[in-house]
Amino acid sequence: MESVSGKVSEADRARMKELTQLLNRASEAYYNKDTEIMSNLEYDRLYDELSALEARTGIVLAGSPTVHVGYTAADELPKERHESPMLSLDKTKDREALAQWLGGHEGLLSWKLDGLTVVLTYENGQLTKAVTRGNGEIGEVITDNAKVFKNLPVHIPCKETIILRGEALIRYSDFEKINEELEAEAAATGDLTDVRYKNPRNLCSGSVRQLNNRITAKRRVRFYAFSLVQAGNLSFDNSRQKQMEFLARQGFETVEYVRVTPDNVAEKVGEFEKKISSSDLPSDGLVLTLDDIAYGESLGTTAKFPRNSIAFKWADELMETTLIDVEWSASRTGLINPIAVFEPVELEGTTVRRASVHNISIVRDLKLGIGDRITVYKANMIIPQIAENLTGSGSLRIPARCPVCGKDTVIRRDNDTEVLVCTNPDCAAKKIKAFSLFVSRSAMNIDGLSEATLEKLIAAGLIHNFADIYRLGQHRDVIENMEGLGRRSCDKLLEAIDRSRETTPARVLGAIGIPGIGISGARILCSHFRDDLEEIRKADETTLSEVEGIGPVLAQNIRKFFDDARLTAVLDDLLSELHLQKESAPAGPQILAGKTFVITGSVHRFANRNELKDKIMSLGGKAAGSVSSKTDYLINNDVTSSSSKNKKARELGIPILSEEDFLAMIGEE
Repeated sequence: MESVSGKVSEADRARMKELTQLLNRASEAYYNKDTEIMSNLEYDRLYDELSALEARTGIVLAGSPTVHVGYTAADELPKERHESPMLSLDKTKDREALAQWLGGHEGLLSWKLDGLTVVLTYENGQLTKAVTRGNGEIGEVITDNAKVFKNLPVHIPCKETIILRGEALIRYSDFEKINEELEAEAAATGDLTDVRYKNPRNLCSGSVRQLNNRITAKRRVRFYAFSLVQAGNLSFDNSRQKQMEFLARQGFETVEYVRVTPDNVAEKVGEFEKKISSSDLPSDGLVLTLDDIAYGESLGTTAKFPRNSIAFKWADELMETTLIDVEWSASRTGLINPIAVFEPVELEGTTVRRASVHNISIVRDLKLGIGDRITVYKANMIIPQIAENLTGSGSLRIPARCPVCGKDTVIRRDNDTEVLVCTNPDCAAKKIKAFSLFVSRSAMNIDGLSEATLEKLIAAGLIHNFADIYRLGQHRDVIENMEGLGRRSCDKLLEAIDRSRETTPARVLGAIGIPGIGISGARILCSHFRDDLEEIRKADETTLSEVEGIGPVLAQNIRKFFDDARLTAVLDDLLSELHLQKESAPAGPQILAGKTFVITGSVHRFANRNELKDKIMSLGGKAAGSVSSKTDYLINNDVTSSSSKNKKARELGIPILSEEDFLAMIGEE
């Protein structure tokens, strides 16, 4: 086949094939496997290289990412073809190019939100259909899930048939709350696994595409309209802005936008740029759309892009510096992640010294070596990354031993990516969740010892077991020189650790990681055994299972824990650093004395379930984990749900209370 400039070389064909496969693997890893095999900058560079090759040769290979957009629809959900293809947008990083693109017309400049695009159909004022973008031609029907989005109107005033598009997403603040709730639940049950979600975009994608919309409802998904596709016979004076104003009047939250001209579009881009660090909505750039509907539609489309809109991607500020070290940080999953340390540079208004390199594959692709000259940037103006290695020495040594435990490491393949892994199952770094639970507010309550600080202390080899936390004062000089700490922070941390030495048996028992035994279960046990830890350690399964709120499964977990000589040695070492005192009797009237409560579902009036359990116990009541004949009340805000706990409560004739019912019961409406 002839290209624009002559015959196509075999080298061009081979490179196009290589780029197509590499970019598709990167997209598959990012969208479907929640991992990253290359930086955003590298993806964009390779994508642009492939686009240029296709333009020069006139060849587009089957499967090229320049043709196929979006993810493949899941088999579990019904599929539906869009009435018109949902094309992706052409992009630029040049602010002045936006003025030229407008060509004398006015436009709307808005955030390019980073979630999941959804198409909604309303008929006679009611939401009748919601479909994801899917692969641009076929999407998944998620109507029931859309009906539980936090801010989406199910009924609107307009009775015409209207179709609109928008972005479903989870705000950063809601994402943090979801993770906090997960960690609180894990702490309450003694679950030591890593329960945190990785990022709001992937969580949103999974939440929107759930088969059970009860799960969607818990994820705080929101919808922001950005385009009106069809609106019956309604007229909008040929203006996109009038369409957006119409959508707002119907009750939709719309993406933030401003009207721009060729003269001020660059200035308005700068105003959006200043809002990035404070914005609660995930975004990865801006979108510029022509306000003149008829003119925009007259421009038509290319094979992939509409010509009435263009995406603006933030131009990455590149700075050259010298790589002075690579730190190897062991994580709870066993992965040992490389972190580049370089001579400080100013990027996007802040001083940057470090950047994650993610995995061994990227280390090798960059051909890193100490002393190399590198360029660095902030992806989406936030996350520091290495753009290019100008030296490419490839001399960096991959550590053969874990920096935390000193045991052997191996390089393994994970989703087409090479990663470095610690082979020691007892590596302290793998137990970060256990240490996080131990220091948490509901356990030993060591203020200031965050998970990030724990990771630094463990990575430095200062913490191997719980008792080591109380010996950190021996390493003051090391801690004071750690990044992000210093003398003042070190003093506060050591003071908080010393304060926590005065504690109760229940806090210790709830902190040491017995499966299923959080602070509530620990208090039940300590109350039954009169705060005598030795009696609890000696009790057999039968005795433990007879404790109200414990049962045979938890009794077995407790017995297994205390039968493990290694675990009891860790406990004895810890107890040598503590001063135990009996739990003081709750102050105030014990109006719930003798009553047992079970809590299920989400809570709204309390910060989390643990706070509600504390309230119950402060009034003399007990909080159990499962519904039984000994349960007096089940607390569930979804009183009418058909959950297993609600069903069992109804079968046993146990009253089901909402939080409001409970607060009325204790006189705190």
